[in-house]
Amino acid sequence: MADTVAESAQAPAAVRHAEEVMGTVFSFDVRGGEPLAVQAALREAVAGLHRVNEVFSTYRDDSQVSRLARGELTVDDCDPEVAEVLELGAEAERLSDGWFSMRYEGRLDPTGIVKGWAVERAARRMALAGATGVSVNGGGDVQLLGVPGPARPWRVGVSDPLRPGGLAAVVSAAGAAELAVATSGTAERGAHIVDPRTGRSAVTDLLAVTVVAPTITWADCWATAAFAMGSREGLAWLESLPDVEALLITAGDEVRCTGGLAARLG
Repeated sequence: MADTVAESAQAPAAVRHAEEVMGTVFSFDVRGGEPLAVQAALREAVAGLHRVNEVFSTYRDDSQVSRLARGELTVDDCDPEVAEVLELGAEAERLSDGWFSMRYEGRLDPTGIVKGWAVERAARRMALAGATGVSVNGGGDVQLLGVPGPARPWRVGVSDPLRPGGLAAVVSAAGAAELAVATSGTAERGAHIVDPRTGRSAVTDLLAVTVVAPTITWADCWATAAFAMGSREGLAWLESLPDVEALLITAGDEVRCTGGLAARLG
């Protein structure tokens, strides 16, 4: 999990909103822009999140993804966003050599990419409306755009899985027009990450993987895949990805990180 830490002094007035959807809470912190345009964009973004839930939820028998998995629809019958997400998921599977997967118990399940994609889409909707600083946090996965105020970057606290209420690190978005922070692990939801090669819960030496990248769509995928790999293979793979940094915490309380992560802490 992660929490946005915004410096409030000298910052533009903030528009904040929390919405329960997709089984979690999406928190918006939006700075700058024309107030009416920002409020209208916020309503559109929230409506968009609920639409994503209707279309992609694997818990709803009537969702397009559930019907697609049962063979009742084709991709062409679905909203265009379904094809977009499936293409992104296929790319994530390819780049991770299958460690990221859109299948669960033999059925189509794009859950692992949908939330990050929805967070990013909501954030970009706010930026397009003229907001100069945007933070959207979907259940601990955060997309940051712009800045919260003059010379004040967004900062994201990364929870320590071994010390409830404590922070393992604070990530700064200083100098980045866009930055995302995603964490996969067992501290909040238990053993929910699947090893695609066995179809069972991933058994590794890791408690949490936090990935820092420009976009939350990919950061979320890479954190999930690296967790399934384990610390050694996961760290080596994350090091090979462009514009990606990461923090890995093992069950033995070891902290491992990519070579460039230090530049993002503060």
